[in-house]
Amino acid sequence: WYHDSLTRHAAEALLLSNGQDGSYLLRKSNEREDLYSLSVRGKDSVKHFHVEHTGTSYKFGFNEFSSLKELVMHFANQPLIGSETGTLIVLKHPYPRQVEEPSIYESVRVHTAMQTGRTESDLVPNAPSLGTKEGYLIKQGRIVKNWKTRWFTLHRNELKYFKDQTATEPIRALDLTECSAVQFDYSQERVNCFCLVFPLRTYYLCAKTGIEADEWIKILRWKLSQIRKQLEERSATLSS
Repeated sequence: WYHDSLTRHAAEALLLSNGQDGSYLLRKSNEREDLYSLSVRGKDSVKHFHVEHTGTSYKFGFNEFSSLKELVMHFANQPLIGSETGTLIVLKHPYPRQVEEPSIYESVRVHTAMQTGRTESDLVPNAPSLGTKEGYLIKQGRIVKNWKTRWFTLHRNELKYFKDQTATEPIRALDLTECSAVQFDYSQERVNCFCLVFPLRTYYLCAKTGIEADEWIKILRWKLSQIRKQLEERSATLSS
């Protein structure tokens, strides 16, 4: 269940799409050489916890363990506390490394490793959390060309944006089946910008960093490729 350099977002996609409550994996943290991240699935989300390797032991919060096995045994009986929600999470199901790791953006495959016996085609329709993303982006206004920070969520074929992370009702929900292109945009005075092209409007968005903008573009392009693929398959079925 050690997945080496698996990214945070990839870990979330794997655990949400093919894990269950208590599924967990360990990966390298990108913050420091001596840090690992323990990614654990709760009810509808994945929590990430730092594990520090001191050279002789593994520190987790106020606890210290001589081995990772000891850490896992401990938290199989003592629940972890999920960060914001206070959800109780117990380490129940190690997510095995002996499965081919997908490229989350380019060629997503849903694993069949959790002793389900189901095929990939069985799992895909039931994996709505695969390829989800959320975060703050700066959006240009439609009429007044000012820029405002908005909270964006990507789920299935819908990109929603909210006034902030606490808002329950979206300002707008964009149907990606109507989007024709997603690309970097260099026409603005701001950096790290990209745009989504719709028939009646092009949306201009900016991320805090180039890496973040690249992540959004990759996952949105993957979504568009999946939509086109589904449309082609449907068209081929109808014509036959």
